[in-house]
Amino acid sequence: MSELIANPPPWPGGARCAVAITFDCDSDSFVHVSLPDRAHRLVCTTSWARYDDVAIPRLVEIFRRFDMHQTFFFPAWCMERYPSLVETVLRGGHEVGLHGYLHELANTLPLERERELLYRGLEVTKRLIGQAPTGWRAPLYSFSENTADLIAQAGFLYDSSLMGDDIPYMLRSASGEVVELPLQDASDDWPQYADNWDFNFHASIRPPERGIETFRAEFDAAWEHRGMWISVWHPFVSGRLSRAIQIVKLIEYMEKKGGVWFASLHEIAAHIKACSEAGTYAPRQVAMPYFREPVPELAQVLGPSGKQP
Repeated sequence: MSELIANPPPWPGGARCAVAITFDCDSDSFVHVSLPDRAHRLVCTTSWARYDDVAIPRLVEIFRRFDMHQTFFFPAWCMERYPSLVETVLRGGHEVGLHGYLHELANTLPLERERELLYRGLEVTKRLIGQAPTGWRAPLYSFSENTADLIAQAGFLYDSSLMGDDIPYMLRSASGEVVELPLQDASDDWPQYADNWDFNFHASIRPPERGIETFRAEFDAAWEHRGMWISVWHPFVSGRLSRAIQIVKLIEYMEKKGGVWFASLHEIAAHIKACSEAGTYAPRQVAMPYFREPVPELAQVLGPSGKQP
């Protein structure tokens, strides 16, 4: 089959695809932000999320064995509360990206509150890791109509929250450009494994082999068509023992297939930016936001009730 990606990037070393195995280290932040009055009583759910204490060192060890350096996103609240986890990631030579302050959903917040929490998270990150993060991932993909402008103002190199392509593209806002490293839900571990009664999460939990089968299919497609594959995994979900074993097997499969550039998200974004500035690659440009307010024609179509007739 001929390649189905019209403008594949020139990956380093002639690789067929780029792979980033990334983790969102939420721990119990989402419990507190979602159920602030009850979180202290949800002891079992908190223990489920706090499995990060076990999983993050395990994942760092797996990457050490493969001599790989990847990207771990933390809400800033988690960095403050669990600094040893951040230290474990940094000792392994990995990138730390910012994932909100308390896993708040930006597209539910007014502009000034979104800005306030973004800069609070930046201050925490600078203080704890000694430098500003270059990457942003919106909690639960909650990228608002203001986010592109805010992260460009704040000096981020890249975002990895959106789903608008199979390869990197550029987000253009009034405040500048940000490299977008797009995702898709087929590479998220939540639909494969997440089950929790307190939050009414009820995925049809699959054996780890089945979950990895989905991820492997996405990787194979990226490899075949010279694209990019990024995982959106959570240590307390995918770092469980049987699933971590399958991660090892997936990396071994990728290495055996060959032609794979394993890289952190910072490395991928920096490569795309450098190629663009050198004129050796022209990533697709997307003006942001798509919309700043409800589409006016909708009132004519939907009527006063806001529903289709």
